[in-house]
Order: sequence, then C-alpha cells, then structure tokens
Amino acid sequence: MRRIAANYIFPITSDPIRNGYVDFADDGSIIGTGRLTSETGSTEFYNGILVPGFTNAHCHIELSHLEGKFREATGMSGFIDQINALRESAPAEERQRAMRKQFTKLYEEGVSAMADISNCDESFAMKKEGPMYTRTFVEVFGSEPEDAPSVIAEAGKLVEKARQAGLDAAITPHSPYTMSAELLRMASAEGLKAGFISYHNQESAEEDDMIGFHRGPLYENYRNRHLSIVPATGKPAILHFLDQLTKVHPAPFNEHIILVHNTVSREDSINAAENILHNCTWVTCPLSNIFIHRAMADLPLLMSMGVRIAIGTDSLSSNHILSMVEEFKCIHRHYPQIPLQTILTWACLNGAAALGKDSVLGSFEPGKRPGAVLIDAIDFDNMQLTAGSTSRRLL
Repeated sequence: MRRIAANYIFPITSDPIRNGYVDFADDGSIIGTGRLTSETGSTEFYNGILVPGFTNAHCHIELSHLEGKFREATGMSGFIDQINALRESAPAEERQRAMRKQFTKLYEEGVSAMADISNCDESFAMKKEGPMYTRTFVEVFGSEPEDAPSVIAEAGKLVEKARQAGLDAAITPHSPYTMSAELLRMASAEGLKAGFISYHNQESAEEDDMIGFHRGPLYENYRNRHLSIVPATGKPAILHFLDQLTKVHPAPFNEHIILVHNTVSREDSINAAENILHNCTWVTCPLSNIFIHRAMADLPLLMSMGVRIAIGTDSLSSNHILSMVEEFKCIHRHYPQIPLQTILTWACLNGAAALGKDSVLGSFEPGKRPGAVLIDAIDFDNMQLTAGSTSRRLL
C-alpha cells in the first residue's frame, strides 16, 4: 500500500479534505481517503493539492511539430490557410520526435486519458506503447459531395489500423464548414455506431456566418478556393449538425457526443443540442480559442445551463503549450468566480465521462485507478492556482 497526502486532496466527488490522504493498492487502485491525524514514516506528504489524473478532452497530438510556427489572431479563415500550408512542413522523423515529447510531457504532468484527433497513423504506435488511455477520433474532411464515399472508405482503413494496434478508434466528422452534408451524415453514422463523436462546434462567428448566412471571411475563403458550400440555413451552425444527425439516427441520442470549442455557443444553440443529445460534453480549449480568435467560451452560461463541461488543450498549431494546468490558469484569469473544485471536476471526472471511462478514472473513489497528480504553488487563501503552479504525476 502507498499513502499519499497533501495540504488538500480533491476527491472530486466530495469536498476537498485538508491534510488529506489517499491510500493506493500496489496496482494503483484506490483503497480509501481520509484526513491525517498523525503521520507515519510511510506517509508521503506533499505541499500543494492532490488531484486525480486529468482527461485532456481534445488534442491533436500529431500536430506537435507545428509548435511556434503559426501566427496568432488570424481567425478561422487565416488558421485554415496556415494549416494547409504548414501541416507537412517537417520530415516524418521530426514529427515523431515532437509528438512523443509532448505525449510524454502530458502524461508526466498528470494526463491519464486523452481524446485525440488523428488524420493519419503516425501516433498509433506511440499511443499503443504509452501508459495513457487514448480514444482516437479519425477525423474526416471533404467539401465535395461526390467524394464522401471514398473519404469514408479511406478513413475506415485508418480506423482498422488503429484497432489492430489495440486502440479504441472510430471515424468522426470535423466541422460543418469542412464537410459536405453527405460526408457529415456518413461520418456521423460511423461515429454513432461506435458510440462516440468528437465535433468542432461553433468555434467562431465566422462558422455561424458561413453556415447560416453565406457571409464572412470563412465563406469568402471557401468561395475563392472554388469549394462547395452547404446551402445557407439561416440558423446557428450547430443546428445544421443536429439536422444531419437526425437524418441518420432518430433522436434522442445516448451516444457520447463531444462538442469542442463552443466559443460562440449561446442559449438557443445549447438548448437545441441538450434537448436531443442526452450524453453530451461541452469541451472548452481556452488557450487555443484565445490564440486564434482572442475569445473564450461563455463558461458561466454553460454552467448556468447545467451542462457537462470538460477541458482540452487542442494542438501546438493553436497553442504555445500543451498543459492542463495552464488551461486552468487561463480560466482563473477570465472567470475568477469559477471555483477550483469546479474546474478540476471538468478536467478530471467530466472528461473521463466524455470518454466513457468515469468508472475507473476521474475521482478518488475506492476501486478506481485515476493516478495521483500534485499541483503546487497554490494560493490557499483563495483556493486558486498561481502563476507559478505546475503539476506532476506522483502515481
């Protein structure tokens, strides 16, 4: 047995415990928690807070070689131009080194599970060998309706490769603006069969303008490249996604649907989704959204509507660092009224639930194996992280 204690432990499903401890069996499973009355020689005590391992609910680990190469504040249209120009700007060996470095760093800093987007097979061996649980979302694009069957066929081959490597994987649609309605329906059908979809939703006003009204920089970008664009809906972009879902599967939906970014999601959009998506997680990627759009999701609104929120880092094409703790700090800066306990619930238990792993990860409950992470340099008076806070895995 191993007893790990700290100034506070955050079980997540209950209130923080001052001078608390967690007892772990030799296999990493939790035996129990409590408050220290006295320390024994075998107790490991750390200054800081002890939390379960995080779930990074949205990452593109295979884009790690793009660190430092992108301009900020370009909007979605400018970001797409950069990704098209720079995605394969490094040789395969450099891409592997960068990816493995970041994967290892994420794990050592406390990420126990990750929802990872893949457009190729470069990350599969690393994820197979690594100690972190990953669910691989094989993402598809394609604006031309006639290309949809061949795009799905090629993505299916990639999914089979991932499964042969022992990974949980399935096809997922990318976003409304990168896909014909035909491809969106076909990709969604594949994701629903597997029980999981991860979808970039309302990341920018450009997206709503393009899908709803055929206007704005993103619309002009596609028109200038002579790409097909779905008919204007006159509605927020998420309603186009929901409409396509209901064409391949009757509502409601109990499958795990992960909606990522949600930067411009408002009450009508959230209600429309929650009315038919009964196992939905709204993922925020604060630093990425600031990097591209100088904007953040309205987290207080999402909280007030009682939805399940989780946190992701996105990729190094739209972030300077892949760090869950830095995402927490960003939330503190923009929404200081949100308690640390709430942020940690999003990062630990809610992220695990999004991947269907909350029975084994996400909280300090007997029988679970979430790992143990120390976050240091805590402002205990206000129970917030400080600029100097870092995280490291203890188990």
